[in-house]
Amino acid sequence: MVHSEHNKSRNSGSFVLIIFGAMLLFLAPSINPDNPVFGTIALIGGIVIGGVGFYLKFIRTRAKKV
Repeated sequence: MVHSEHNKSRNSGSFVLIIFGAMLLFLAPSINPDNPVFGTIALIGGIVIGGVGFYLKFIRTRAKKV
C-alpha cells in the first residue's frame, strides 16, 4: 500500500521534547520559589531540551532533503 508509508508517524520523540521543554519554560518560575537556583536550572534545561527537539524535528530533516 502506498499510503501506509505516508501515514506513518515519524520522529514523534522530537515533538515530545519540544513540548517538555516548553512546559519547563512555563513552570520554571514556580518550581521552587524559596530556592531560585532550581528555577534557573529548570529554565536553562527547558531551553536546551526544547532546542534539541526543535533541531531533531525541523533542522535535521531539512538538511537531509537538500
